[in-house]
Amino acid sequence: MENYLSVPDSKLKEIHSYLINEYQKFKNMNLKLNMARGKPSPEQLNLSLEMMDVLNSSSDFNSRDNVDLRNYGICDGIPEMKEFISELSGIPSENFIIGGNSSLSMMFDTISYFMIKGAGGCSPWGSQEKVKFLCPSPGYDRHFAISEYFGMEMIVIPMTETGPDMDLVEKLVRDDEQIKGIWCVPKYSNPQGITYSDETVKRLANLKTAAKDFRIIWDNAYFIHDLSNDGDTLLNILDECKKAGTENLPIIFFSTSKITFPGAGVAFMACAGENLVALKKMYSIKTVGFDKLNQLRHLRFLKDKPTILNHMKKHRKILKPKFDLIIDILKREFLNNPIIKWKNPNGGYFISVETCSCCAKRVVELCKDAGVILTDAGATYPHKNDPNDSNIRLAPTYPDRNELKLAMELFCVCVKIAFIEKRINKN
Repeated sequence: MENYLSVPDSKLKEIHSYLINEYQKFKNMNLKLNMARGKPSPEQLNLSLEMMDVLNSSSDFNSRDNVDLRNYGICDGIPEMKEFISELSGIPSENFIIGGNSSLSMMFDTISYFMIKGAGGCSPWGSQEKVKFLCPSPGYDRHFAISEYFGMEMIVIPMTETGPDMDLVEKLVRDDEQIKGIWCVPKYSNPQGITYSDETVKRLANLKTAAKDFRIIWDNAYFIHDLSNDGDTLLNILDECKKAGTENLPIIFFSTSKITFPGAGVAFMACAGENLVALKKMYSIKTVGFDKLNQLRHLRFLKDKPTILNHMKKHRKILKPKFDLIIDILKREFLNNPIIKWKNPNGGYFISVETCSCCAKRVVELCKDAGVILTDAGATYPHKNDPNDSNIRLAPTYPDRNELKLAMELFCVCVKIAFIEKRINKN
């Protein structure tokens, strides 16, 4: 593969003509593939089908404390489920609130609560002159959408190999009391697959903030979603905050969405101190109980830590070949033609690609016109504004391997076309 960076324009124009012919072949296939979101494949969903049968007309629907879970009550979750997630996470069971099927919904509830009622003994965020949130980027588009919905000013924090740029984070929060929080996906970040280093977690736990109501939204969505036997390890931020006397900083979220069924999983929130008191009270008013039968269903299917880890190995067996396929194709096409860069994640649901500047939108557009839908270029930045127009999030989980291979071959052609067009037009 020739290095386009060193090829003269005249030769690039010849290559461009060839690539356009290849691109037309893909268009003639009438492809209809969607890689826009990190959805589990049908094969993954089938891994949990037995869970649908663990409760039936002859089942015992009572909790360990002999509470009939078909009825109202226990709005913060059944004790057995708290103990289950505690064993997995290393966070004491008394710190948990168990919600419905969506951790994202619990994040929205949390931000909404602080907007209406306030945090840290301060006035509600919604009544303050301005609310700013730190947004490590590339990052999770739905986090940014929540901030945008509530009218927050979003501040881009560059991601490093060890997590957010902590020098910048520390400087900003120390000097600006309008900065109220930071979004974090600390293990296998969306989309880059970066796991925060121990130093990063400790620095977050020891933040000196001008705002007394500053909060860390810790979305640990991929906490057991490893792609290898030696997955990344993440320091327990609540432990570090307790050591630092900052236990009111973090609010932690998990779910079983990509473990069992995304539309019918169980969501978890963990926090301490005044956060726990306030958010428990909020949920006691909002609901008379989430779906406790779903909690029971998950408990009887997943059972304990060894069982769920074995279940995740089955997911890994399906997912790893797909990730390997993408990485192998990227290496084949671009290892000696460095017009893009990518990260090889050790877990999570995405592969992040950096094209040359001002190419990402064109790549996504070309793919879409040929029948392959990718995440919108820019979506991994606040207001969908990637300042370099370079980041593309690839979601390999849903398509089967044959579809994925076709999609990636098309993607590589589109990257090359976009680069050559930019280079020729520039010159």
